[in-house]
Amino acid sequence: MLSISPHILIVDDEPDVRELIQTYLAQEGYRVSAAGDGEALRRVLAEDTVDLVLLDLGLPGEDGLSLTRYLREHSKVAVIIVTGKGQTVDRIIGLEIGADDYLAKPFDLRELLARVRSVLRRARGPTPQETGKGEHAVRFAGWRLDLASRRLFAPEGEKVPLTTGEFNLLSVFVQHPNRVLSRDRLLELTHHREAGAFDRSIDTQVGRLRRKIEPNPERPVVIQSVRAAGYLFTPSVERQ
Repeated sequence: MLSISPHILIVDDEPDVRELIQTYLAQEGYRVSAAGDGEALRRVLAEDTVDLVLLDLGLPGEDGLSLTRYLREHSKVAVIIVTGKGQTVDRIIGLEIGADDYLAKPFDLRELLARVRSVLRRARGPTPQETGKGEHAVRFAGWRLDLASRRLFAPEGEKVPLTTGEFNLLSVFVQHPNRVLSRDRLLELTHHREAGAFDRSIDTQVGRLRRKIEPNPERPVVIQSVRAAGYLFTPSVERQ
C-alpha cells in the first residue's frame, strides 16, 4: 500500500526561514508547503489537506494568535506555534486557544523535527498497544470518550469538540485514574518531552479541559489539583 507523507504548512513572513525549514523537513520525507501570511495560509488549506501547521506568532497584519483561533474554529489541523524571545504571554495564549505545542526562536532544526514527529504522532491517536488491545472507548462520570474516533460525548449525549492536545491529555488521565500525576509526568506522556524551565503548558491545557468537562471549572472535582504534586483524575473509569 502506498504511504502518503504528512503534509506540513510553514507560515512565516521571513523567506529565508521558510526556505530553510522547508528544505530540512522535505529532506526528512515530509511534503511541505510554505506561506508568508494568513491569506496564503487560507489558499493552501482550500486547495489541499494539511496535517500540521508550523505557525509563527509574529506575523504582520493578521498575527499568529488570530490565525491559531481561525484554525481551531475551521479545521482539526495540528498546530505548532513559534514564538520569538520574550513572547511568553503570547505562547500561553496560543496554547489556551488550541495550539498543540510551541517552539521558541531561535531553535535547533533537530528539535523542530522532534516536535513535528511528536505532534503528528499524537494527532494520529494512540496505538492499540497504548490504549489496550480491543479497547475503543471509556466512560467516566457519565462522559464517554471514544479512543478510536477521538470524540468526547457529554452525559446528555452531545459531542464536545476537543483539540489534539485536550484529547491526548484526557486520554492520559483516563488511563491513570485516581493516581497523582506530576506536571513533568503529564508533559512526558502527552508531549513525549521533559518540562523546561517555567513550562506551564500542562496547566494551560488542564484549564481548557476543565472548562469542558467540569460541572464548575472554578471548583473542579473531576481533575483536582494536588498541592506541590500535580493533578488527580478522580472518577472511576469503565473500559469498553
